[in-house]
Amino acid sequence: MTKISPPGGALGILGKLRGGGHRALLAGGCVRDHLMGLEPQDWDIATSAGPGEIMALFEHTVPVGAKFGVVRVMIADTSFEVAQFRTEGPYLDGRRPSGVKPAKEKEDAQRRDFTINGMFFDPVANELLDYVGGREDIEGRLIRAIGDPGERFGEDHLRMLRAVRFAARFGYEIEPETLAAINRCAPRINRTSAERKYAELTAMLTGGQANRAFEMLQETGLLAEVLPEAAKMAGVAQPPDEHPEGDVWKHTIKALTQLNEPSSALAWAVLLHDTGKPETFSETDRIRFIGHATAGARIAEEVCERLNMPGEEKRLIRDVVKNHMKFLDVKKMRESTLKRFLREPFITELLELHRIDRLASHGDLTAHQFCLDKRAEFGEEALRPVPLLDGHALTRMGFEPGPRFQEILTTLDDEQLEGRVQSREDAEAFVRRRFGASLEQGEDKAE
Repeated sequence: MTKISPPGGALGILGKLRGGGHRALLAGGCVRDHLMGLEPQDWDIATSAGPGEIMALFEHTVPVGAKFGVVRVMIADTSFEVAQFRTEGPYLDGRRPSGVKPAKEKEDAQRRDFTINGMFFDPVANELLDYVGGREDIEGRLIRAIGDPGERFGEDHLRMLRAVRFAARFGYEIEPETLAAINRCAPRINRTSAERKYAELTAMLTGGQANRAFEMLQETGLLAEVLPEAAKMAGVAQPPDEHPEGDVWKHTIKALTQLNEPSSALAWAVLLHDTGKPETFSETDRIRFIGHATAGARIAEEVCERLNMPGEEKRLIRDVVKNHMKFLDVKKMRESTLKRFLREPFITELLELHRIDRLASHGDLTAHQFCLDKRAEFGEEALRPVPLLDGHALTRMGFEPGPRFQEILTTLDDEQLEGRVQSREDAEAFVRRRFGASLEQGEDKAE
């Protein structure tokens, strides 16, 4: 194989470890990516040195998992994970081993998850060290668990999701025994923490080939375990004139094919935008899903809560799902209503969801283009005009502070958005005209 050329920081770590009398090799994903012709993102190092020895050799270190033999070494602004060759004790919590022991590199390779991740490379000798058949599986385009797949998934249940993510990302198949073990062990995934499931599912949604990943989740039984709300969309029919692609799940899968380096919030919104359809399905003269966006927003929020998503992301996903059907009415909206819609804080994600939603169904982008044109026509200043009056101004005009202030200011904002009020004098005259009773009450109390 061609020589791997790690960055200077990684070479420096390798050299210093070797200079200290330790074996040191590139490990895992960087070796895999190089064999696949990809640019490695992380440069992990495996060594015979123990955590204490590693920290003694380098000035800036973080013992992220020292009891498991793992130390993060900081070189300039870059961190490198340096781990001791080890074997592991029993996994008692479905995530971490009960303990580790120093070992030889071959034994270390045997405790890793998949063959494609179990290789080492010696950059000094320019030698691939493959004790698990990883290179062969790369050539055969297979994701294969190292050793007994049931044991590997029993050690860390999240490995089932990782198998799906790697297979989808690289366009590989899952080796039959490994696949059978995933199908058999799928219910165990719910013993994994919400945060880890969220991170892995988000990586599937944003890392490319999300459609294939979620097809495989469905095929393996994992989808019904981690996202039963999504699994329920399969088999729910849609009106064929609007959705020639098929049922709600097929539509969702087709929508996922349109994702292009999305934000995590957008990707989750695309996945969840029609989760309200199964419970709102009705069929009379035609198939209808009355209120499915509202139901979907509630379901999306429940999913986000269950996966312990960050609050801001949860709100963004909920709001995008809740508002995704408003595009049906954009051409009928009053100018002020349309401007309010186009200045929503989630409008960028909402517009992209709508575009994806249409491309995954009948393909009509008329409303999408209308909104883009209107945003350009209005401009930022017209969408967000500087308020002409505020609460202090209303008080000076004699209004009594209270809940009605919001009504007055919202109504005045509408007038600005409609272009009927353009100056402070106009605003004061409008307020006196429209809310004069409140002014008189304020004046009476002042007397």
